[in-house]
Amino acid sequence: MTKVQTCVDYRERFGWDMPTLKLARIIYQDNPLLFNSLETARTCLRSIEGKSGARVAVRKEVDTRPKNPYNLPQSDEAVYEPYNLDAKRLLVLSDIHIPYHSIDALTCAFDYAKKEKPDAILLNGDTIDFFGLSRFMKDPKKRSVAHELQAFKELVDVIKKTFNAKIYYKMGNHCERYEHFLWMKAHELVGIEEFDFSNIIKARAEGIEIIKDKRIMKAGDLNIIHGHEFGGSVFSPVNIARGLFLRGKVSAMQGHNHQTSEHTERDMNGRITTTFSLGCLSELHPAYLPINKWNHGFAIVDIDGQEFEVRNKRIHNGKVL
Repeated sequence: MTKVQTCVDYRERFGWDMPTLKLARIIYQDNPLLFNSLETARTCLRSIEGKSGARVAVRKEVDTRPKNPYNLPQSDEAVYEPYNLDAKRLLVLSDIHIPYHSIDALTCAFDYAKKEKPDAILLNGDTIDFFGLSRFMKDPKKRSVAHELQAFKELVDVIKKTFNAKIYYKMGNHCERYEHFLWMKAHELVGIEEFDFSNIIKARAEGIEIIKDKRIMKAGDLNIIHGHEFGGSVFSPVNIARGLFLRGKVSAMQGHNHQTSEHTERDMNGRITTTFSLGCLSELHPAYLPINKWNHGFAIVDIDGQEFEVRNKRIHNGKVL
């Protein structure tokens, strides 16, 4: 699809009343390989809207009824759409929890994945622990946020040297600690560009793509989440993947619970749905929960159009299983 066709498609989908810059941001975020900058997406949008000379595309016939015929109050309703991952072979690394990462587990994952040559890597939530910003009681001897961010930069540098792949950064519940801290303790800084979470991450990982707002990610027909998107609940299944199936009802993958599991069901029409949960790449016996059911792991997802194949790997005693 060309740039013009993409812009026309998004304009038709989101409506002609959405501000150009706002829509350009969405287009650029979803199509970073097609548009090399936000301004490129904005310029293309302006051309189809007739704001920079004659339109290069014909506006389709749309319902002439006003969008708000009853003059209802302006709404802050958010647009919630999945994020389409651009990948043929995706390496998924969940719950690294820097600086409490497991060097042995990451080494095993990198050794295995190097041979697979992924073209994209998804850091699927809680890559940084943000221990210092936790609302829980904190050990003052633990590393500061500045140290965590420096360790994150060093990890990304290693990933870039090891793999020739695009990097996606999904925000998990630990990542959200930063924004929650700003809202509660330093709300005067909210909205200042230098303190925006995305800019803090990108300053230490140039070219990385940030996925926020609890968005579902799509790898073909496979839905990927961190695992905190459903919100707090007393619902805690023995099999994490089965719990994901009961909640999502579609083929999906999640991290968050630090356990590797898989669940498959076939419906009366013969359609098979499989869900997966991933192991973590952090320490297995943290001080706040030394006895648990966690294991190390990662996944590789091969995508061909809408079809996908998942290899959900465990790591045990230095071996990938």
